[in-house]
Amino acid sequence: MSTNAKHPKGLYVLFFTEMWERFGYYLMLGIFSLYMIDGWESGGMGFSALKKSDIYGTYLGLVYLTPFIGGLLADRVLGFRRSILGGGLLMASGYLTLAIHNETTFYVGLLLIILGNGMFKPNISTLVGNLYNDDRYRANKDAGYNIFYMGINIGAFVCNFVAAYMQIKYGWGYAFAAAGIGMLIGVAIFIGGNKHIKEADVMKPMQPGDMGTGRILLSTIAPMFLFGVLGYLIPGNLLGTDTNDAFIFGCIPVIAFFIYLYVKANEDDKRPIGALLAVFGCLVIFWAVFHQNGDALTVFAKEHTDREMSPAIAAIADPINMAETVTNQGADTDARSAGYFHSLAPEKVPAEGESMKLYSTQLYQSINPGWVILLTPLLVAFWAFMRSRGKEPTTPTKIAIGLTITALSALVMVGAVMATNNLESKASSLWLIASYGVVTIGELCLSPMGLSLVSKLSPPRITALMMGGFFLSTSVGNKLSGMLSGLWEGFEDKTHFFYMNFGLAMAAALMLFFLLRWLNAVMREKNIH
Repeated sequence: MSTNAKHPKGLYVLFFTEMWERFGYYLMLGIFSLYMIDGWESGGMGFSALKKSDIYGTYLGLVYLTPFIGGLLADRVLGFRRSILGGGLLMASGYLTLAIHNETTFYVGLLLIILGNGMFKPNISTLVGNLYNDDRYRANKDAGYNIFYMGINIGAFVCNFVAAYMQIKYGWGYAFAAAGIGMLIGVAIFIGGNKHIKEADVMKPMQPGDMGTGRILLSTIAPMFLFGVLGYLIPGNLLGTDTNDAFIFGCIPVIAFFIYLYVKANEDDKRPIGALLAVFGCLVIFWAVFHQNGDALTVFAKEHTDREMSPAIAAIADPINMAETVTNQGADTDARSAGYFHSLAPEKVPAEGESMKLYSTQLYQSINPGWVILLTPLLVAFWAFMRSRGKEPTTPTKIAIGLTITALSALVMVGAVMATNNLESKASSLWLIASYGVVTIGELCLSPMGLSLVSKLSPPRITALMMGGFFLSTSVGNKLSGMLSGLWEGFEDKTHFFYMNFGLAMAAALMLFFLLRWLNAVMREKNIH
């Protein structure tokens, strides 16, 4: 490790590894919904809107469910570095498989990404925390996670420009292939920087009374599949679709396992584990609201946002394949064009046979990470200023603030709907930019702080497993996100959709504020700030 007074060298190895991993992940995610609803003849899957939302939510749910298994195997069997390496290679294989235009390979590719993310995601986050166990760096752990998180979003920002270029010029398959190449670059960086992180790859020995690895897997994985099948077969679609029922039922044994960890924990571990589980429960709602940026808000950007390019910008963007072309084909207008023209002011609709240039929908996926890049240095500096004055909020307090701000972002979209008379006209892009800006502040107060909190409070021998618990909350929230997005078409007044999101996020924020006294007491007991 470096003798740098603030951050270890290993942080920057993990920063660039995660940057390229997230480049691939968010490139795929940014085009995922659009690819599924694009017609088969255009290179897409030709799925209905309902099937698209169902698959989107299920995929996001499973992507963040498997870190429970990956964290367990890293803690007990493989170690963090081998888990990250194997996970990265699996994800790269998945993206390259998606490049093949075939329904079977589509599902195989998703499976490989789901398994790979499970091995990669909890363990690289755990390694970041382990780097700060050294007393020289301990006080800067929150800042370290903020810096790490900015790496995530640099990758997420850049990838959408690459996605737009590759999809417009070459097609969907080449865009997915670019995601795979990005992941392979991340793997190469990780291998090259191994000497700076090997000291953080420490497996803590089990304690008497800890459940064995095989027993954990048998008591969770088998019941997870059994409950999933049961949920799928239950008649009546309790949660909207068979896959929704299967997923939520399948999560029950995993949730029960974490409750078991709390019940059986020794006196030193019980309250920290309980505190983490309480926070995880509140975070479910954050992810349910936040991750609609890849589904409901992507559809909003595509169909209800004014994306017209000025001639000057189009002259620059078109040669580099950053512009989307839509043509008025009269009675034969295709679905994609109709989706844009249907709420466009009549005077703006080009004459039959003529075209107009639009900002590619994929580019809107870069708004959130762009805000992260801009705001992270400001927020890190603000927390440092507050710390210098002895007024920095605790990590749980930051998370509660983040949830409140997330709720406010939904009200911005209420304004967007009102400004368009319930989407009878196109909304200015500024509404989406503003909404993403607000939710980004909430995200920066919450997501990296959640990772930091897990690193601070988890018993050392199960840190990666508890990181898997953090991502389990993400998993359930992501599935709920798809379920909520599926309600979009059912709201005649679209403001009600965003009021629903506001209410859910505020309820979670209020619950966390209610728990703050207890959570902060647990932090003090562990001498953690």
